[in-house]
Amino acid sequence: MGRVKESIILAIGVMVMGWCVKAGIDNFTNKDRKVTVKGLAEREVPADKVTWSISTKETGNDLPTLYERINVQAGKIKAFLKQNGLEESEITVNPPSVSDLEAREWGDNQKPFRYIVNTTITVATTKVEAVNKAIFKQAELLKQGVALDSSYPNYEYASFQQMKPEMMSEAIKNAQKTAEQFAEASESKLGKIQTAGQGQFEIENRDENTPYIKKIRVVTTVTYSLDD
Repeated sequence: MGRVKESIILAIGVMVMGWCVKAGIDNFTNKDRKVTVKGLAEREVPADKVTWSISTKETGNDLPTLYERINVQAGKIKAFLKQNGLEESEITVNPPSVSDLEAREWGDNQKPFRYIVNTTITVATTKVEAVNKAIFKQAELLKQGVALDSSYPNYEYASFQQMKPEMMSEAIKNAQKTAEQFAEASESKLGKIQTAGQGQFEIENRDENTPYIKKIRVVTTVTYSLDD
């Protein structure tokens, strides 16, 4: 009789142990069930800041004359910018720089002139539309005898930081939609977020012809648990 009781107790113990082992395995399996997805958010926005560098130069052999001529050129450019809606505080005229060709150790020194005097006028403003209009009117400076050596605008989207939280939220929502579709296809339920990466923001020109339109893009990576 005692042996029978011992056998029954042993059998119950084995059953309980087996149930515990199975529960542990099931729990371990469920813990490992997860899905990692990516969420994308994109925006196209107009630039809200522009830095425009305009360079001009004069060449000759008499420095005082060249300085006078380059200052006249800079004055015409500055007046042109003001006529197109830009303020004095938004315009910077850099001091002229001089290159003495005869002082160079290389070259044949057979130049028709000795000096090159350069100056750059820089515009820094949030008036992007005003700058764009002025860029299209640059031919007016040529009519005034101003030869532009270079004219390069650099557009930015300075309000980017204000947009980051909204775009991150949208990227995470898009990631959740993808994860829900996966869970449905695998006959599972979407669980909690296990890990989430902030994502890398990218700002680039929409295309080479419209640098004043910026394309902002962020991709975030999110891992969800999957439940039965």
